Amino acid sequence: MAGILIIGEHRQGELRPVTLELITAAESIKAGTGGTITVALIGNRLDAFVTQVAVGGVDAIVRVEAAHDDFDPDLYAASLKALVDSLQPSVVLVPQSVNSLGYAAAVAAVNGYGLATDVFGLACEGDTLVATRSGYSQKVSVELDFPGKAVVVLAVRAGTFKAPVGVAAAVVSAQPAPGAPARVRHTGYVASESVDTVNIPGAEFIMSIGRGVGEETNVEEYAELAESIGATLGCSRPLADAGWLPKARQVGQSGKTASACRLYLAFGISGSVQHLAGMKHVDTIIAVNTDREASIFSYAKYGIVGDMFEIAEELRNHF
Repeated sequence: MAGILIIGEHRQGELRPVTLELITAAESIKAGTGGTITVALIGNRLDAFVTQVAVGGVDAIVRVEAAHDDFDPDLYAASLKALVDSLQPSVVLVPQSVNSLGYAAAVAAVNGYGLATDVFGLACEGDTLVATRSGYSQKVSVELDFPGKAVVVLAVRAGTFKAPVGVAAAVVSAQPAPGAPARVRHTGYVASESVDTVNIPGAEFIMSIGRGVGEETNVEEYAELAESIGATLGCSRPLADAGWLPKARQVGQSGKTASACRLYLAFGISGSVQHLAGMKHVDTIIAVNTDREASIFSYAKYGIVGDMFEIAEELRNHF
């Protein structure tokens, strides 16, 4: 392996947080690559972004100077190919996003690179790169390797890794964006109609509810409880699928990862593999469930075998 290339992502003048998360992901396999971590930024107003990505772990930053800052899949595809040719990385990390869906797979297919999408785990086993993603409708985790592939492109799920700390003395260079025929024209952004701006990955204290809540009419009392104790309200997949809470509040493989969480309070959540993937790393997990055999108790620091409504009432009486 010969180093890691990260393709940064920005939108409407702001660096997307997942770009910094990719740096931590790269650090987790840096020893196995035997190379450097390089962050590439594509656009024409990059100064602020260069400063933001000059963080711990980054060895080099490449400014790919383009005529505009708007996302163009053909521009990104051509830039990625040019960067791989010049830097010769063995691993390319891009965000799992609507943008990367427009260019990453195409570049990998045309050039014979290895590819995995929606990756939430990375490891090096000797000289072998292993990427973990979900399969069978989020029911299992699948480990992939890439035999015979000199370059592997991985689209990494946002909220999986924490942003790095510290400042790096990265070497900054610049190069012009390669010429690419413009087949699309950016006309503007349409804001999401969703009014729920909850930030599950950035929340330090999350209180999540699961099937044990019983009925949709019971959700509101837990929303009020979460607010009274200063927690961000989350949920398991069944509640999001039923529409009882917005998808933005779902914790798990197909939802959000509780990246910054320090305290996770789980009411009526059994602990499926899908849900555990989003929160089992939290240092302090408190689980409340009537089933003493529930899987979540294997990961909880504190467990309460009891009725979630009774425990909620006790909490409510103390706040």
